[in-house]
Amino acid sequence: MTSFAFVFPGQGSQAVGMLDAWGDHPAVRSTLEEASQALGEDVARLIHEGPKAQLDLTTNTQPVMLTAGIACWRAWLAEGGAQPQALAGHSLGEYTALVAAGALTLDEALPLVRLRAQAMQEAVPVGMGAMAAILGLDAQAVREGCTEAAAASGEVVEAVNFNDPKQTVIAGSKAGVEKGCEVLKARGAKRALPLPVSAPFHSSLMKPAAERLREKLATVALQVPAIAVVNNIDVAAPVEPEAIRDALYRQAFGPVRWVEVVQAMKARGITHVVECGPGKVLAGMVKRIDAELQGAALFDPATLAEVKGMLA
Repeated sequence: MTSFAFVFPGQGSQAVGMLDAWGDHPAVRSTLEEASQALGEDVARLIHEGPKAQLDLTTNTQPVMLTAGIACWRAWLAEGGAQPQALAGHSLGEYTALVAAGALTLDEALPLVRLRAQAMQEAVPVGMGAMAAILGLDAQAVREGCTEAAAASGEVVEAVNFNDPKQTVIAGSKAGVEKGCEVLKARGAKRALPLPVSAPFHSSLMKPAAERLREKLATVALQVPAIAVVNNIDVAAPVEPEAIRDALYRQAFGPVRWVEVVQAMKARGITHVVECGPGKVLAGMVKRIDAELQGAALFDPATLAEVKGMLA
């Protein structure tokens, strides 16, 4: 049997109609019903109709992406898909991975990620924080450039998402990120692209949000995961509920170490990494991180059949 992992996308992969291709698939329908009940609103309608501006609000995007990822996961299992050897998720996707692993129920996770989204949005006023993708520089050069920019400007700017060997996302105050982009371009970055986000996620400016999240996490009954979940903050797979809680707390204001997460999966003997949920962003990153790994995306019935064939 092929040794494979499933990974779940985070914010940014959402799109109006992203589950339409599943039609009336029972696993997808029941997941949407469960999500609507947990949040007290029509999640299926929001995904199907939008509008895009509503879907793109952080407080909606996070629970909706969690729901979509679990819908695809449950469809995979319903169609006879095998259990992966490991799971992981990019940022918000880590919550999806924990639900898939049975550490958290969808009912518990949805209000939790909605609170996470609200707390992140409220930690820094809209327009005061920023993020940018730095292309064409290695991670260490980006870290050094952020240190230089922070010292020069007196502002917060940090490397927060290590997405692939030549793409690192920086975050901080608006002025700090602008200075960071200037410094990093001078250091040889091919591009510095401002991201259309409403808060500087995973930066130290998210510490107040993390404190609110920690209080909520303390009320949630976590279980030992049935499948190893490699986390973002430590690139580890803790099984103790308290250790998982602590990692989720620190993840809110700490970096997403995605390159190392993928490398850790390879070290576990994984040969195929399947992105489960809307989009193909992570599947592309996998190939750029390690060309020996097979990356694939599962987001509709056709890609589910392809993945089954690939893993057979």
